[in-house]
Amino acid sequence: MNKQKSLARQRLRRRYRVRKKIFGTPERPRLSVFRSNKHIYAQIIDDTRGVTLVAASSLSKNSGVSYGGNVAAAKHVGLKLAQMAREQGITKVAFDRGCYKYHGRVKALAEGAREGGLLF
Repeated sequence: MNKQKSLARQRLRRRYRVRKKIFGTPERPRLSVFRSNKHIYAQIIDDTRGVTLVAASSLSKNSGVSYGGNVAAAKHVGLKLAQMAREQGITKVAFDRGCYKYHGRVKALAEGAREGGLLF
């Protein structure tokens, strides 16, 4: 089997395994993370209504980050997301790492969100 196909299949299985256990409610919405090579994106989602409540990324113009593919940018995005969530009245979230390991940029985003005042 092709190496890329097997990696994609592993990611898909990991994503399903993680999402099976996590569901966002109005009291405790889901914080979802997407990581690309150049940027990192995070959003807080209420799964009962299917609505994104808050979103932040390193790509947005007001992010204050020049390059979004490093740990410092991920931490900054986490802080920004937590600040926007507190303005909406959100304090507790369920962290959804998706198909990514809790390591590097994903971990930095989570730590930044915790420093910003979100409880996981």
